[in-house]
Amino acid sequence: MPRTSPLHLAVALDGAGWHPAAWREPLARPADLLTAGYWAGLVAEAEHGLLDFVTIEDSLGLQSSRRLDPDQRTDQVRGRLDAVLIAARIAPLTSRIGLVPAVTATHTEPFHISKAIATLDYVSGGRAGLRVQVSARPYEAALFGRRTIPRICLTERDDPAARQFLAGLFGEAADYVEVVRRLWDSWEDDAEIRDRATGRFIDRGKLHYIDFAGPHFSVKGPSITPRPPQGQPVVAALAHGPDTYQLVGRSADVGFVTPRDAGHVRDITAAIRREQQAAGRAGQVHVFADLVVFLAGDEATAVARRARLDDLAGYPYTTDAAVFAGTPGQLADLMQCWQASGLSGFRLRPAAIPEDLVQISTGLVPELQRRGAFRPGYPADTLRGLLGLPHPANRYAAA
Repeated sequence: MPRTSPLHLAVALDGAGWHPAAWREPLARPADLLTAGYWAGLVAEAEHGLLDFVTIEDSLGLQSSRRLDPDQRTDQVRGRLDAVLIAARIAPLTSRIGLVPAVTATHTEPFHISKAIATLDYVSGGRAGLRVQVSARPYEAALFGRRTIPRICLTERDDPAARQFLAGLFGEAADYVEVVRRLWDSWEDDAEIRDRATGRFIDRGKLHYIDFAGPHFSVKGPSITPRPPQGQPVVAALAHGPDTYQLVGRSADVGFVTPRDAGHVRDITAAIRREQQAAGRAGQVHVFADLVVFLAGDEATAVARRARLDDLAGYPYTTDAAVFAGTPGQLADLMQCWQASGLSGFRLRPAAIPEDLVQISTGLVPELQRRGAFRPGYPADTLRGLLGLPHPANRYAAA
């Protein structure tokens, strides 16, 4: 296979793993899921594998096997820590890997998140990002009591009213990102003078009102947190269809997509590039494919582990992303094939932790390196640097 640019590689961390029965694996540590040491160990393993970044899953309601409602199950992991706070705890314990917690835009305020992620960027030395997501779950809206979310089932997505509602949620998320980005820019990079002799700590002329007014938010600014070390921490989003492709193309730096084959990769990346062009955005927007992975030294072992976990769960596991079971070498073959169709990289979801996370760091990464498809070390100290994204100009700074 002809060589292309080295892949970017991330891992999505969620509890004991993405398979609902993963917590019952012999090596799983369900008693430790709510401890800082557990998450520190996972991110350290990912950094050992030289991954670009980890994402940390989160939600505003309990995990559920149902799309719209709590399921009341007691045989699967329920309950989690706050993703932003996990990232803040892990940041001082790591040195190179990016930290990208999930944030739900639908029920949180962009002002709060802007300063939380800016703070994460400071405590990590420029390795912060955020994955923006929406919530269409009525029971999550009921936790806040500020809005009503109608019941929209997958079969209703072609209904004009349902499509309009979902488009509104993603439009709100786009405004959310815009407010967050403007707040990050509301301090110029050199706004802090810190001059003891003159007694001037800041240059007030380099703090700016953002004066954002839209259908969802009205935010004056400025932020209370100086501009983050990266200028703009990396913004990511998971995309499954036209509205989310628009969110990625117009608002994000990284899009996570869920293709089924190489042809689907081409269709998705083309759709995102059209949205990027329509928004007049120059520069790189990375597209990563999501894959749930069961990895082992031989294919039969990986397939058998998947079957065993399905038996424990009581049903065959499927999800929004493709599920792969095989060896690191077979996964590398698939990744290089899909990369040729337009991907920047992959975000792998370990089906069971620690097995599949360790297989990624000690099996897949060396295999990709052997093929010249993954870098041998960390080439930059910031997440933007790892992704080849320049330090952005401040939109409010005088020319």
